[in-house]
Amino acid sequence: MIASLPMYDRPETAAANDRLWSEIAARLEEAPEALTRGGDPWEHWLSPDLVFSQTCGFPYRARLHDKVTLIGTPDYDLPHCPPGHYNSVLVIRADDPRETLAEFSDAPFAYNDAMSQSGWAAPVTHAANEGVTLSPALETGGHAASAAAVAEGRADLAAIDALSWHYMLAYGDFTGKLRELARTEPTPALPYIAAKGADRDALFAAVSDAIAALPPDLQQTLHLTRLVEIAPDDYLAVPTPDAPPDRRG
Repeated sequence: MIASLPMYDRPETAAANDRLWSEIAARLEEAPEALTRGGDPWEHWLSPDLVFSQTCGFPYRARLHDKVTLIGTPDYDLPHCPPGHYNSVLVIRADDPRETLAEFSDAPFAYNDAMSQSGWAAPVTHAANEGVTLSPALETGGHAASAAAVAEGRADLAAIDALSWHYMLAYGDFTGKLRELARTEPTPALPYIAAKGADRDALFAAVSDAIAALPPDLQQTLHLTRLVEIAPDDYLAVPTPDAPPDRRG
């Protein structure tokens, strides 16, 4: 059996994630004792032994929606976002004199992954709606790496999901070199999933009760307030822009 929380698991949140999982596992008939860390998250998400994990909205709508069970969506109580939604923060260097997204049309853009809702799809869609073309210059492999690429001058702009940006501001060592330019429109946040055929109602109840049982300080660490229901069709309705050319680096 597999349980994993790969999306917001960092040294500062690991103990809180472990406690969240222990609370969930205690409410299930069968569950692995500990979270699986490391390895390819796609192997977890597509495994018939998946008890619990979290994915991104883009992978869910593009490849997973008919292969997994959608349990529910965590609500991170993010500013200017409805329950269970999040958005992307467009960041630039603090000393960059440009003030509008239009001024960054065709500027080098760093993105974490071509199948990231917050790092690729949301900012490209947001920019297109404003008549701006983003120029993908660098695929970094992670939000922190994208932010670092901007801070170091290897790109002029990056999009960081709002909760990751919160953690970078709290724990990062280079965010003083960056500033926020804009935020995208909210879309459904990163959903919790299980293997196809799993008992969705039982899992939803277990996760909801586990979140409520977390001590307030751990809820605050995870920025986690509750579990909400967002329909699969709401994820599938989010626009998907064309993939960028390969810009790994």
